[in-house]
This record gives sequence, C-alpha cells and structure tokens, in this order.
Amino acid sequence: MAAGKAAVAMASGAAAVLGDRLRTGAIISPGDQIVAGFESIRGGHPIPDDGSERGGRRALELAESLRDRETLLVLLSGGASALMAVPADGIALADKQQTTAQLLRAGADIYALNTIRKHLSAIKGGWLADRAAGRVRTYVISDVVGDDVSVIASGPTVFDSSTFDDARRLIDRFGGAGAFPAPVVERLDRGVRGDIRDTPKAVAVHFVRPTIEVIGSRRNAMVGAAARAAALGYEVLRVDDPIVGEARESAVSHVRAVLARAADIRRPACVVSSGETTVHVTGSGRGGRNQEFALAGAAPLAHAGGEAVLASVGTDGVDGPTDAAGAIADATTLERARRANLYPVQFLNDNNSHAFFDALGDLVRTGPTGTNVGDLQVILLA
Repeated sequence: MAAGKAAVAMASGAAAVLGDRLRTGAIISPGDQIVAGFESIRGGHPIPDDGSERGGRRALELAESLRDRETLLVLLSGGASALMAVPADGIALADKQQTTAQLLRAGADIYALNTIRKHLSAIKGGWLADRAAGRVRTYVISDVVGDDVSVIASGPTVFDSSTFDDARRLIDRFGGAGAFPAPVVERLDRGVRGDIRDTPKAVAVHFVRPTIEVIGSRRNAMVGAAARAAALGYEVLRVDDPIVGEARESAVSHVRAVLARAADIRRPACVVSSGETTVHVTGSGRGGRNQEFALAGAAPLAHAGGEAVLASVGTDGVDGPTDAAGAIADATTLERARRANLYPVQFLNDNNSHAFFDALGDLVRTGPTGTNVGDLQVILLA
C-alpha cells in the first residue's frame, strides 16, 4: 500500500520492479491517478475526510490479509497522516477534523500535530504494523526535518516513543481542552490514567520489528537545486541547517544571515536552503507558510544593497489552502507594493500573503508535483 503525495509515483516504481509478485495493493493519495494492480482511493489533505478513513481501513485490511511468507510493502510520503485516517474507538472523523484544524490554526509543528494524531488513531503510531499478519517493509520519502520515521506519516509501521501524557500536554499548549472536541480530550485523559493501551512500544514482545528505510528527503531537493544553479553559472552556497520556526520570524533572520554569509561570494550567487516553518493564524486572510515567509523576507531584501530575489516554495506544489506553491520577493517588492497601495504589515497581520503576492503577480503556481520533501528556499544575488 502507498499513501501520501508521492504515492502514485512510488506505487508505479514498485509495480515495475515487482511485476507479478504483486498480489494486490492500494494507493491513497490526493488525486485519482490509476496504477495497474492498485486500487485508487482519494483522501483529504490537510484535513482528513471520508476518503481518508476509507483508505486507512483498506490499509488495515491489507495488513490483516497477508498470507504465509507474504510481505506488506508500505510506501509512505508527506501528507499520508491526513490522507490515511482511522479514528480510534470513541473518536469520530469529525473530531479528528476539528482537532487537526485547531492545531494548524495554532501553529503546531509536525511533531506536535502527529503526536496527537497517533493517540487518536487506530492506524498511526505503529498500529498498522501491529495489525499485520506477517512481515512489513516500509520505504519513506521524508517531509519531516530530521527524517524521524516515527513522525513521517505519523509512523504507522514504527514503534512510538510518544505517550498519551505527551499528547495531553500538547492539547494544553495549543488552545487548551476547551478548544478541542470533548471526545478527544476524554480519550487522552483516559490514556493518561492508563485506562486504555498506549501506542505500540519497542518493549512490546509481540510487535514484530518492521524494516524501514528513508529513500528521499529535503536534501535531495537541495542537491537538485544547487546542481541546476551551478549549471547556470551561479556560485552556490548551501545552508544545510533546516529553516524552522514561525515563518515571519525565520524569514527575517534567514535573509539577514544569508546576506552576511554571502558578502564575499562571487556574483551571481545562489543560496539554497530548506526546512519547514509554521504559521500561527490570527487573521482571516489566505496564504501559506512559504508565502508568509516571502512576505516577511521582503523587508531585509529591500535593504540588501543590490539585486536580490527570494523564492520560498513547497516541494509538493501546494502552500496552505491556496493554489500556489509559494511566492517570490525581491529588492523591489516593497516599492512596487507602495505604488499599488499595498501595505505589507497589514497583509502579514491578516495572514493574507496570497492576496498580496497575487496583486503583484509574484505567486509561484506549479500545481501538485507528486512528491513532498518539505519546503525549499532559493536566494539569488547579483
């Protein structure tokens, strides 16, 4: 079974290699593409929907259907946490939808989001492997900084070190019990008391240790971008430390640090970085972390003292609940916005970066790319 934004490509590759050794399979993805030998199930992202639950239950059926000497091949990529969902006992899909929406509004990072998801799920946090009737082998394309396989797709085939206590504390951190559905809080409280079993742990003797391997990550995107820039004649600087934190804050500090580090580099220069920031939504506008990153980065670019341009994009081609992958800002963005009577601070305060860049014609629209390894930032200096 393949789940995530790269599920179609991963399933196609598996089918080409396995041939008639593949008995049956399912693809759970945001689209409807068909791959021979696989059932196609369309799930919701970033909020799970009925298709997500249907896909999750089909994955459990496949795990339980293993025959003697068969292996369950699990292919995971970014987005699988939402695309493949099976609510735990006492939890409705609507409860998970409301919980996910609240965590996203509150700016929860993927670690916090998936810790809570695992403890509201019957498939995440190792439960898929727990239900498997035989061997499990997992290949992962990572969209998580650090490539923690227990966090990617909420680790359906991985021992889980997080606990109900961890999840309950995160509820308090990101809005408190009153901001979440009552069944969610009740289940976590029961887990803290020890009334229900926690996610499978490494000490569980009945849990067969699955094989898992990360086969792609943000570093692959950086290598590709750097190679292309070098071929175009740029002097390339790679920033390997991940870009994380609140988008509007990280953008300013990152651009300033890049300008300082690149001061003595031959021009034209290209600086490549990657990571995954967050946005604490307080306004009523539309945007995504990459668009907000670009908007906040426009101010230090305006004072760069030369030609400079920043692009921040999601490698999946989807930035927040918008039609854009991200946006471009350059040394002229603030001046062009002033002439158009656009006030960047107002757009930032309203989390309305999409409207700002749409008015300037500086959105990056690629459409879904069929993969997801986090976000990529590229800064060009002339």
